[in-house]
Amino acid sequence: MKLLIKNGNILTPFREITGGGLLIKGGVISEVLETEQDVCKAESNLMAAQEDSKIIDAGGNYIAPGFIDIHTHGAGGHDFMDGTVEAILEAARAHMRHGTTSLVPTTLTSSLEDLFKTLDNFKKAGEYQDGPELLGIHLEGPYFSMEQRGAQDPRFIKNPDREEYMKILDSSKDIIRWTVAPELEGALAMGRELKNRGVLPSIGHSNAIYEDVQRAFENGFTHVTHLYSGMSMVRRINAYRYAGVVESAFLIDDMTVEIIADGKHLPQSLLKLIYKIKGPDRICLVTDSMRAAGMPDGEYILGSLKSGQEAIVEEGVAKLPDRSAFAGSVATTDRLVKTMVEIAGVPLIDAVRMMTSTPARIIGVADRKGALVPGKDADIIVFDERINIKTVITRGTVRFQLPE
Repeated sequence: MKLLIKNGNILTPFREITGGGLLIKGGVISEVLETEQDVCKAESNLMAAQEDSKIIDAGGNYIAPGFIDIHTHGAGGHDFMDGTVEAILEAARAHMRHGTTSLVPTTLTSSLEDLFKTLDNFKKAGEYQDGPELLGIHLEGPYFSMEQRGAQDPRFIKNPDREEYMKILDSSKDIIRWTVAPELEGALAMGRELKNRGVLPSIGHSNAIYEDVQRAFENGFTHVTHLYSGMSMVRRINAYRYAGVVESAFLIDDMTVEIIADGKHLPQSLLKLIYKIKGPDRICLVTDSMRAAGMPDGEYILGSLKSGQEAIVEEGVAKLPDRSAFAGSVATTDRLVKTMVEIAGVPLIDAVRMMTSTPARIIGVADRKGALVPGKDADIIVFDERINIKTVITRGTVRFQLPE
């Protein structure tokens, strides 16, 4: 099957190609067509060959790599910990309609029974190929600071237990990321173990100070989970001030960060500050979405239906019932890009980079994802100037397309 996308403005990681096109063969990008002449020639060749082919007219809209979400808990009324394969697939498909072509389903702090059930269901869900690619699974917890737990269930929060986390790691080859509070006893050894296995150790729900983060970085913790959410800032200890996780992320140049750019978790001023300090190559956008993403306001369950916590969705964000903390977002990836462009004033090409090539590099799939260059997977989206998704293609197959 060959596919030609024509008449669009192509967004590479660093430039925009006006009036270009893409030629796709065998599920990968074959050619980037930079001129109208190149596009016309490719179209003529396709028609003359009389092969199984399809031509999509982008209508002058943007053609970009599919969005990559490396931290999401669910969407469309489903949570990745609901205990069924169908819930995983339906949540992924809900995200796909908003431009997500690859994602990393994320767990919440839970019982071991629920965790192992999720790992088993994820493995089965990976056998399906009719939606976004499931890159691997992200474990968020249970090794967190109680002071910075946010909406994480306090019943299951604990210090790292080597016997326990080794059992979890040995049970699944799908774990590609684990968020831990690095100041906890045993966390640094855990970070080294994760790094040796090719799993990304990430700092989150942490009350660490700068010295803790320095040691964590040296032991493999190179990424920060949802910057500003569930973590320490400047702290006062016995009259002395100490930099927290947020300031540490700014100070350590090579530390990458992710932000929930839903326009609720972080105000315009902080979005601008993070962008100014870290830049698009050190920031990735994440939804951190719960099951209510793409759904109306109302009452929902955060985490599994069986043992999750109650949450209220109002004003475009999820909250605990007492409104003392956010309980994840209801954002989709198109909303993140739109927020960065329209609220934070970030150039579109940089906003797209933070949703494509940067997360691809952070999660270790940049060899095949995140950019429109020959040889990479044909994960492609078409959207207009307001980031309204028109077409979604995964691995060369059209999965979603709005009627003209």
